[in-house]
Amino acid sequence: MPDANLHTAVVLIIFNRPGTTSRVFEAIREARPPQLFIVADGPRTGSVDDPRDCAAARAIVEQVDWPCDVVHDYSGTNLGCRRRVASGLTRVFETVNQAIILEDDCVPHAAFFRYCEELLERWQDDDRIWSISGDNFQSGRRRTPYSYYFSRYIHVWGWATWRRAWRQYDDAMSLWPQVRDGGWLDDVLTSSALVAYWRARFEATYVETVDTWDYRWLLTCWLQHGLTILPQINLVANIGHGWQASHTTAISPWANLPTQPMPFPLDHPTHMIPDARADAYTESIMFTRPSWGARVRHQLGDLVRRFYRPMP
Repeated sequence: MPDANLHTAVVLIIFNRPGTTSRVFEAIREARPPQLFIVADGPRTGSVDDPRDCAAARAIVEQVDWPCDVVHDYSGTNLGCRRRVASGLTRVFETVNQAIILEDDCVPHAAFFRYCEELLERWQDDDRIWSISGDNFQSGRRRTPYSYYFSRYIHVWGWATWRRAWRQYDDAMSLWPQVRDGGWLDDVLTSSALVAYWRARFEATYVETVDTWDYRWLLTCWLQHGLTILPQINLVANIGHGWQASHTTAISPWANLPTQPMPFPLDHPTHMIPDARADAYTESIMFTRPSWGARVRHQLGDLVRRFYRPMP
């Protein structure tokens, strides 16, 4: 059963997927947050389906039937992933000090909300912690008896943070040229392959060939040595992989990962050392040169998008 005493605001970020939005909204409805921020992007220019689908997604989240202060942040035009999420979260944190954040394809286990809320309270005044994630990609590996571990990697398929952290978000990536040209990634990362991987992604984000906010958030966190809390079990399933997604369009082994209940009370780590082995495993499966199988999956995803995605 979900915790009936949730006190933390929840943010739901939506666009044009009423099917996935409905499942995430049902999880939020079960948690009954006292305040709900709905951040919605507008239809893309020239899209035949977006006006209908955006309206359908918004109609779903209008069905709040519990005592709740609902704040609608609906864009009339399409801002894109980067500007819509960043501007929406900035507005949220002008109002509240902390929040739990879900996108329209991230379905949380009921325990996710209590897990986030307890850790938001515990670490609210510790500037070393920048975010709390509900994601675990360790494939069952567990190296400590504690409920969670610390990582240098953010995962945002269901997460939480504070105003104190988000107010440092650098949307312009203003320090990236200095970091890039000064070779500072070599001081953060452990191998030349990782440096090459992240240099390429940060550069693509900086020159805006990649429209996303999370790489900008990751760079901001790294430049301040900010840590993320990750659970020892997976609390969020991403159900949005496929041709309708903005970025997770390829077939992925991380789609629809099963979730598990989090045992309470939480068992807190006795030290604040990032789990280097857990991060190394994440790097080996996510942040290195794609394997042959991964390239095939990506190419299949490209074919699906090419032949089946409605053209704008």
